[in-house]
Amino acid sequence: MNALVDHRQFARNTDTATASDMRLRAFQQGRLLGLRSNRYSWWTHARELADFILPRRYKWLITQNQQSRGSPINQHILDSTGTLAARNLAAGIFSGVCPPTRPWIKYKYGRIDSTQSGPIPIWLKQCEELTYAVLAASGFYTSMAVFLFDLVVFGTAALLIYEDFDNVITCINPCFGEYYVDIDGKYRPVIFYREFTYTISQTVDEFGWENCSSMIQTAYDNASGAYLTREVIIAHAIEPNTDPEKYGIPAHFKYRETFWEWGGTTTPQGGTISKGFLRKRGFNERAHIVGRWDLVANDPYGRSPGMDALPDIKQLQQETRRKAQGIDKGINPPLIADAQLKNQPASLLPGGMTFLQGMMTTGNDGMKPAYGSWKPDISAIAEDIKEVQARVKDTFYNNLFQVASQFETRSNITAVEWDMRKSESMVMLGPVLDRLRFEVLQPAIERVWGIMSRARILPAPPPEIAGQNIDIEFFSILQVSQQAAQAGSIERIFQTASTLAGIDPAVTDNVDFDMGLDIYARLLDTDPRIIRSPAQLTAIRQQRAQQQQQAAQAQQIEALSKAGANASNIDVGGGQNLVQKMLAG
Repeated sequence: MNALVDHRQFARNTDTATASDMRLRAFQQGRLLGLRSNRYSWWTHARELADFILPRRYKWLITQNQQSRGSPINQHILDSTGTLAARNLAAGIFSGVCPPTRPWIKYKYGRIDSTQSGPIPIWLKQCEELTYAVLAASGFYTSMAVFLFDLVVFGTAALLIYEDFDNVITCINPCFGEYYVDIDGKYRPVIFYREFTYTISQTVDEFGWENCSSMIQTAYDNASGAYLTREVIIAHAIEPNTDPEKYGIPAHFKYRETFWEWGGTTTPQGGTISKGFLRKRGFNERAHIVGRWDLVANDPYGRSPGMDALPDIKQLQQETRRKAQGIDKGINPPLIADAQLKNQPASLLPGGMTFLQGMMTTGNDGMKPAYGSWKPDISAIAEDIKEVQARVKDTFYNNLFQVASQFETRSNITAVEWDMRKSESMVMLGPVLDRLRFEVLQPAIERVWGIMSRARILPAPPPEIAGQNIDIEFFSILQVSQQAAQAGSIERIFQTASTLAGIDPAVTDNVDFDMGLDIYARLLDTDPRIIRSPAQLTAIRQQRAQQQQQAAQAQQIEALSKAGANASNIDVGGGQNLVQKMLAG
């Protein structure tokens, strides 16, 4: 993680542009159109996923001034099992990899981490606490919950992390359909393009009046204010800073970001007179975080459990519809009637009666259900629906997170056993969790660290590590449970040694209590300020040894003094005491 000073280079977006801006904009507009073509198959598949699972997190077309955004768009969903199962999976992963209720980040310098003692671990611990505070205050956890919900449904999710004056960072969740992703030669999703809408007021507020085109400036300055809510399409690009001299961004930045007007207030893409950028700047870290559930070959977009469950979810909607129709036909069946009833008043209400002349003499029913005595087999289709619902839940790994149901007959469950059972479920998702750590959590925390460093929030590091690289380690509930079990074994060793010491004190010679306490503190992620450093411990013990030695010497001198006093009182005859006799030889 680096802490270079962030640099922003704003391009004044008049209706003309510099040569470097025009070259960069032509390049990025061409790339955006290419990314749009490459995304087409995932885009159409994502529409089905949105229709049947998550309709509010998808954009089919980026169109400004839409008046139907709040209209119901979940017309395909009759049974919400798929949506609920996806939500449960996202919540389970969230609680396993980045829960706000327990530590999950550990900073390290080489082999030194925040569980050890000394100035460096104390500084690392302080940095961890500040990181947690920033994440909690910025809405990061809410954004990660949305991110994971998108991930389990669409297989790809995106998160943007920017500097914020009030909360240090701010997080944005673009929805699928807004953004485009591409990978580099190492299969990393480092190329991110986006189309989204802003009102005239939002555009000026975010980018500044002076950086907008004359069209937006005129609309904003209109005295009536009627154009402030009109929308424009904004194009957005974040990509590696290649050819920095050609495109006018300093070479020491790893990434560049640009925004430009991609469509006017009434015309779609390309309908603007703007030729420059609303904003052009460089980043030291990647501001966009892209996660994929599973990959095939060099695809830029991921596969998801939602894709696997989609056929069952479609079947579930169809069977739910047929079940409702069957119930409706059984309760309110279609009827056949005697022709004499045509154009005659008839009552189909419960308890209603229709009178037909001559009905008793004909021996025929004047009115009866069209299906006769047949009734739809609701129980059979209801049973099949349960089977389909179970398959959908299993596809979304819901069975892995039903820890509580396994303890229905027990009441003496310990916290460690509970965590161990829950951690076992996370093992089944191991490959996905590993991808989340290196593809999502690692760049996200590196980004947060860089922003905190530039904002001078982090305390000054100890001189011996100033300017050095700090590593990040993530630990899941599985690791926490394993460490708790190991800490329990150390407790039992200490208790056993203490018990046996009452029989034979020499037993304690077998146990290195200093080492055991250090390991115990590390396993429990104890604050490093609680455990003293080896140097402090050595100094304390040396001082104690000196004090004990001085006390022993004082006791010896006192004993000798008492012995001399006693000897001077012993009469050996001849008018001499024992001391005088000894001195006289």
